[in-house]
Amino acid sequence: MSFLIVIGCILLLILLTTWGRMNTFLAFLLVSVVAGVLLQLPLNKVMTAVQKGMGDTLGSLVIIIVLGAMLGKLVAESGAAQQISAVLMKAFGPRYVQWALMLTGFIIGIPLYYGVGFVLMVPLIFSVVYEYKLPAVYVGLPMLAALSVTHGFLPPHPSPVALVGQLQASMGLTLLYGFMVAIPAIIIAGPLFSQLLKKIPSVPLQTFRPKDIEPSKMPGTAISFAIALLPVFLLMLTTALAYFATGEPAVKAAIAFAGEPAVVMLVALLVATFTLGTGTGRSVKEVMDMYADSVKDIAMILLIIAGAGALKEVLSDSGVSKEIGAVLQTWPLHPLVLGWLMAAIIRVCVGSATIAGLTTAGIIAPLVVQTNVNPNLMVLSVGAGSLMFSHVNDAGFWMFKEYFNLSIKDTLKTWSVMETIVSVAGLIGVLILSLWI
Repeated sequence: MSFLIVIGCILLLILLTTWGRMNTFLAFLLVSVVAGVLLQLPLNKVMTAVQKGMGDTLGSLVIIIVLGAMLGKLVAESGAAQQISAVLMKAFGPRYVQWALMLTGFIIGIPLYYGVGFVLMVPLIFSVVYEYKLPAVYVGLPMLAALSVTHGFLPPHPSPVALVGQLQASMGLTLLYGFMVAIPAIIIAGPLFSQLLKKIPSVPLQTFRPKDIEPSKMPGTAISFAIALLPVFLLMLTTALAYFATGEPAVKAAIAFAGEPAVVMLVALLVATFTLGTGTGRSVKEVMDMYADSVKDIAMILLIIAGAGALKEVLSDSGVSKEIGAVLQTWPLHPLVLGWLMAAIIRVCVGSATIAGLTTAGIIAPLVVQTNVNPNLMVLSVGAGSLMFSHVNDAGFWMFKEYFNLSIKDTLKTWSVMETIVSVAGLIGVLILSLWI
């Protein structure tokens, strides 16, 4: 019954936002309350779950998204985006620019949390789109496929790391096998699948649209790439330092603080303010006005992401994910397929890849011991399942929709299908590996 209620609430959300033309944030709030009541959460805890879900989701993303929008606006307005796109196109050409962006997404996706990588890389995608008049979804999806796969499959991301611990797998072997599974999945879901998406209409957010600037007035190539990728470099540096640091606790605490994505973004924005901002002849007021405009452009995105977090929390608190997992555990399937299927169904119902992965791990762990299945492959199988068919109850779905300015129908046809391909390709890769490992 709980499963039918979840499906009904998801359908209600789709109807309200498409046929009913309701504001997406309001639709999320309404459906979250309805779901809480129907799933028999205590009435005094329904709004608590809604508020907690909004707070937890925005708490980890709002600073990053806002600072990322400011940085993206400055990169676009200063001419740095135009310079970056010119260099990329000269190096790879319009024909292979997808592969260049996909490779960039894979490299930076290893140390970066998905939401951080998305916000940092979207301005780079849009600079190429606007400068060379290429289809936005066709150009951008390969990079986002790479970011998604690293988030679901590879340590040191939260869900794979937690799965390694719960299933008593090896971090090193999981990472090694993860590379072997991830690369084919990214290629299939990225450059190959996106060949079918050239006609998807998309007019990305204007805040990232680069202005036409004379080449003589644009910042240099080195400074353009350095500022645009500075947050990535800083995060990779602090991650490496944290790994090798064995000294005083105070040193480790300082490195951890410096590696916080919000701190990194703040430092990067300050550097950009005095290099691409005032360093190019703009006054401080002009730069600050630019930042204020960038925040106006993403205000509704923040509310929609908060709404998705509210629904996710209500579904999580209701216990529906554990209920679904308990039923699935009785099905006569290969353990790797069962782990994938559990995570996939919980992901579709709850909307969170992390919750889907961790819930499945708790249920499947005894089965790993009983069947002697390779725990490293089980981590990857569950990770692949946790990416299955992202849709309206997932914040990532709405980030993609709103940044690329797509309809729900086109977001389902592009983003949701891409995530499904990644998930299925990941399972196939794991099953092939299991024949030799």
